[in-house]
Amino acid sequence: MSWLQLRMDCGKANAAALEEALLAAGALSVTLEDREDEPLLEPAVGATPLWQAIRITGLFMADADMDAVLATLSDLDDASTARVEILEDKDWEREWMQHYEPMRFGERVWICPSWKEPPEPDAINLLLDPGLAFGTGTHPTTAMCLTALDGMSLEGKRVVDFGCGSGILGIATLRLGAAELLAVDNDPQALVATADNANRNGVNPDQLEIALPGNFASDDWQASTDLVLANILAGPLADLSDELCDFLAPGGQLVLAGLLDTQADALIKHYASRLQLSVLHQQSEWVCLGGELT
Repeated sequence: MSWLQLRMDCGKANAAALEEALLAAGALSVTLEDREDEPLLEPAVGATPLWQAIRITGLFMADADMDAVLATLSDLDDASTARVEILEDKDWEREWMQHYEPMRFGERVWICPSWKEPPEPDAINLLLDPGLAFGTGTHPTTAMCLTALDGMSLEGKRVVDFGCGSGILGIATLRLGAAELLAVDNDPQALVATADNANRNGVNPDQLEIALPGNFASDDWQASTDLVLANILAGPLADLSDELCDFLAPGGQLVLAGLLDTQADALIKHYASRLQLSVLHQQSEWVCLGGELT
């Protein structure tokens, strides 16, 4: 089955009106996307951020009267940019899957989708299928953390993965020899994803605790953790600085990611009273920081 899509270019101010008009004209769905590669970082709580330059697309049934649809939009700003295209139906899941390949991080670690054979069977192969929770290795922040972990000696270590998302970073530490992992996230979906991925990768349940923030025995982890990972955003990394540092035993390592190079200096200064952070890795505009509690 084919579909019809009507695409228009607009500015931020007109997006809502165009979205409402497309839905009123019979669009089955409306999507908005960035037209000029403008990043949106750390929106305020409750905010719905939009780009300044937007491409808006309405999806219609193949037999929709597009002349009538265009007529209903003719008086709106940006109507002159409207164009109708045929969208051929595909097996979208299979189409997407063929573009997801195993990825290598450092010398030992691979992330492999479940439908692909690991390129190096004797390596540390982490089986991970993309899902709702953040962390598949495709984003620079996750990639830099995995590369940092690959270079560490983790045998017998206790690890906290704070903001665990898919759980891939913490699971990687267990596969690299860590003895215990506490995986924490405020999104219940992330906790489900972490549990699923741990099971898929053969993690011993006795080595893993998965919990919402504050819903774990903090006394068991405070001042006794060898490695704390937090791949979130610069704002929460600053807000959580005391909590993250309190996990660390003397000599414990802290690895922070999810921040831009322009945010690194401020975060390094923020943590300076507890430990000295420095840039471990940089990929494009993203950086990964690390430090040791002395």
